[in-house]
Amino acid sequence: MIENLKNQSDQKNEKGAALVAEWVESRFVSSFCLALGAILTVVALAWAIELPLKFGLEWFDEQAMVGCLGLVLAIVFVRYPARGGRERLVIPWYDTVFASLGLIASIYLISIYGEVELNPFAMRPHMFWISIILLPLVWEALRRTAGWSLTIIFSCFVIYAFLGHLVPGETFRGVEQAPYRLIAELGTNNASILGLPLKIIVLTVVLFIWMGQLLLHTGASEWFTDLAAALMGRSRGGSAKIAVVASGFFGSISGSAVANVASTGVVTIPLMQQAGYDRKSAGAIEAVASTGGQIMPPIMGAAAFLMAEILELEYTEIILAALVPAALYYLAVFVQVDLEAAKNKIAPLPRDRIPVIRKVMREGWFFILPYVVLVWSLFSLNLPPQESAFWAAVSVAIVSIIFGYKGHRITIAQLWDSVAGCGRASADIVAIGAMAGIIISILDRTGLGQALTLMLAAVGEDSILLLLVLTAIVSILLGMGMPTSAIYLLLATMIAPSLVKLGIHPIAAHMFVLYFGLMSMITPPVAIAAFAAASLSGARPMETGVTAVRLGWIAYVIPFVFVLSPALLGQGTAFEIVESSLTALIGVWLGSCGLIGFVFGPQNGINRLLLFGSGILLLLPASSIEHGFILNSIGLVIGSLIAGGDWLKQKRRN
Repeated sequence: MIENLKNQSDQKNEKGAALVAEWVESRFVSSFCLALGAILTVVALAWAIELPLKFGLEWFDEQAMVGCLGLVLAIVFVRYPARGGRERLVIPWYDTVFASLGLIASIYLISIYGEVELNPFAMRPHMFWISIILLPLVWEALRRTAGWSLTIIFSCFVIYAFLGHLVPGETFRGVEQAPYRLIAELGTNNASILGLPLKIIVLTVVLFIWMGQLLLHTGASEWFTDLAAALMGRSRGGSAKIAVVASGFFGSISGSAVANVASTGVVTIPLMQQAGYDRKSAGAIEAVASTGGQIMPPIMGAAAFLMAEILELEYTEIILAALVPAALYYLAVFVQVDLEAAKNKIAPLPRDRIPVIRKVMREGWFFILPYVVLVWSLFSLNLPPQESAFWAAVSVAIVSIIFGYKGHRITIAQLWDSVAGCGRASADIVAIGAMAGIIISILDRTGLGQALTLMLAAVGEDSILLLLVLTAIVSILLGMGMPTSAIYLLLATMIAPSLVKLGIHPIAAHMFVLYFGLMSMITPPVAIAAFAAASLSGARPMETGVTAVRLGWIAYVIPFVFVLSPALLGQGTAFEIVESSLTALIGVWLGSCGLIGFVFGPQNGINRLLLFGSGILLLLPASSIEHGFILNSIGLVIGSLIAGGDWLKQKRRN
C-alpha cells in the first residue's frame, strides 16, 4: 500500500511538472509572437516616415518587405499548428526549424539585396537557394492562415508556371519557363514575391491595422456605439440603426467584416433582440452593416489605398468615386430596418437606454480628431497614405493620453499591446500579399493573363451582361473567407485587369470585383460574417445569410449599374452624375419598400413586385442603355402611384 501511495504521488508530481512546463512554453509562445509582431510593426512604422533615410541609410523598400515577410513566417510557424486551429501551447521541433529557416533566409536576402538589384545574373545561385527555402514556407504559411481554398488556387498557378507549356490547345498554353531561373526569381524578385501587393501591405495596410488596434484599446468602438445610440435611439427601430451606424464607422477602420461583427455585435445584436427584432434579422443587420464598412470612405478597410496604388490614381479620386455607391448601400439598409420596425411595431429604445448626446460628445469628442488628421494629411498636406496613417494613429494615442475616455487613458502596456497585436494581426494579410505577388508574376511570365482576357473577351462579344454575371460569381467564390485587403488584392490581380482591357472603366472594374468579393461575407454557403453574427444571435446560420442577402440587395445590383454607366462613380458630366444619383436614390427606396412589403402601410404581393420592379427600372443607367430615360420614367410613375396611393389610404385610415 505504501508503494502504491508512493507511485500515485510520483505520478501527480510528474503531471504537475508537465503542466508547469506546458504553461511556461505557452507563455513563451505568446510572448515570442508578440515580440516578433512588435518588431514587424516598428519596421513598417520606420519605413512609413522614412526613418532610415533620415539616418543616412540608403535601404531598399524590398529590404523592409523581406524583413516583415521573415517575421511573419516565424510568427505563423510558432503560433499556428500544422493541423489547424488558431492557437497552441507547445512548439514542435519541425516548426522551430521552419520558423528559424524563414528568419535566416530573410536576413540573408536583406544582406545581399543590393547586389541582387545590381547584378541579378551573377547572384542567381544565391537567389535560387533562398527561393527554395522561402517559397515552400510561404505556401505552408498561407495554408495555415488562409486555409485550403486559397492555397489550392495558389498551387494551381505555381503548377501552371512549370507545366503550362504542356497544356493542350492554343488558348491556355503557357510560355515555357526555365525551372532554375523561375524558382530563383519567384522567391526573390521585386516583380514577384516582393511585388506591389506585399509593398502596399507592409508600407500602408499595417499602419491602418495599428490605428485600428489603438482605437480598440482607447475605447473608440464603445464611443461610436454610444454616439449611434444617442443619434438614432429615439427613432423607430433605433437599436438596428445604432448597429448600422456604429458598425459602419468602425468597419471602415477594422478591415475585416468578421472582426467587426465580433467586436460590435456583442453589444448591438442583444440590443436589437431586446427591442423586438428576431434572431436572424438582428444577426443579418449586424453582418450587412459590418460588411458595408469595408466600402465606406475615407478608409474602406484600407482597400482605397490599395486601389489608388494599383491604378496609379490620386487617393482622392478613389474616395470620391466610392461615395455614392456607399451611400446607396447604407440607404438600402436604413430603409429596410426602418420599415421592418414600422411593419412589426418595433419601438425606439427605452429612454433610460439612450445616452445624452451632450454627455457622449463631452466624453469622447476627441476620437474625431484622428479622422481629421487623416483627412487633412491626405487632402491638404498631400502626404502619402502610409505617412498620413502614421500621424493619424499617433494622434489616437496622444488624444487618449491627454483627454482619456471615461477617465481611462491609454497606458504604456496598452501601447505595447497595440504595437505587438498589430504585427501579429498582420500575419495573414502579409502571407496573402506574398502569394498575390507570385500570382501576378506567373500571369505575366506565362501569358495566362492575356489568355484570361481573350476568354473573357469571347464571352463579352456575345453579352457584356453575361460577362459581368460570370465575373461576379467568380469574385464571390474567390473572396470567401478572406479579409478586405486580401479579397481586393486577389481579385485585382486575377480578374480586374481583364475587364479593363475589354474597355470597362478602370475604377468601375476594380470597384466591381471589390463589391462582389466582399459580398462573399454575406452570401451563402460560406457567408462567414453572417455566420459569425448568427453565432452571437442564436439564429440558424443559413437563414441569417439569406436575410443578409436581402438586406444587402443593392450591393448585388449597383456594381452592374456603375460598370454600364460610371457616372455613379463620379466619372461623367455634372448632369449625368446628379441625374444618375437621384434616380438611384429613389430606386433604392422603392426597391427596399418592395422587399420589406411596407411603404406607409403593409403591401400585398403584387404591389411588392411592382415596387421592386420600379426600383430596378430607376436604377438602370438612362444614358447607357437603349430607351433608358423611358424605362426610368416608367419606374418613377409606377412607384409614385403605389407609394402615393398608399399614403392617401393611410391618411384616410388615420
